[in-house]
Amino acid sequence: MKFHNLPSDISPLTGSNHDSGRRRRDRAKKSETNKETVMAEKSKRGFASMDAEKQRAIASKGGKAAHEKGTAHEFTPEEARQAGQKGGEAVSRNREHMAQIGREGGRKSRKSEA
Repeated sequence: MKFHNLPSDISPLTGSNHDSGRRRRDRAKKSETNKETVMAEKSKRGFASMDAEKQRAIASKGGKAAHEKGTAHEFTPEEARQAGQKGGEAVSRNREHMAQIGREGGRKSRKSEA
């Protein structure tokens, strides 16, 4: 189905201008540049406003409840191995971090020899 009589900037389905999408994108770009300001003004509410110890206690209760209910995921030894390997690969990509770990390990082994 072709709409030959409509101007090229009018959508045949909605009858609106295409540039409204462009304006939305422009507004989104402008808001991206102002994110620091917006984020700074946002106050912490709910879970984010609690101290770490209180968050940990609530999360622990949720985990225990999930296990009692039977809906908690329990890793098989194979899944645990794969997860550990994936985490190790991610950490080892940071060469500076790995060098620091090696230096600390070297210092500790020298202390135990003395």
